[in-house]
Amino acid sequence: MFYIYLIKSKKDSTYYIGLTENLQNRIKNHNQGKTKSIKHRVPYYLVYYEAYSDRKLARKRELELKKNSFKKKELLKRF
Repeated sequence: MFYIYLIKSKKDSTYYIGLTENLQNRIKNHNQGKTKSIKHRVPYYLVYYEAYSDRKLARKRELELKKNSFKKKELLKRF
């Protein structure tokens, strides 16, 4: 399975959208500061995720959320 996930920083309330095959491990890596671009915002907590059986579909959805501000706003309204 492939997962699109949305995490939120407890430090400054910013969101991050990502794609992974191992959701628990990825969140753990984020919180250990292993993601260079966002390590200054740890700790994070999982807000939302979607599961896909096909990597192409998951990647398409990730890019849709990252590049389409309307889609991202629609998702964030839920939280």
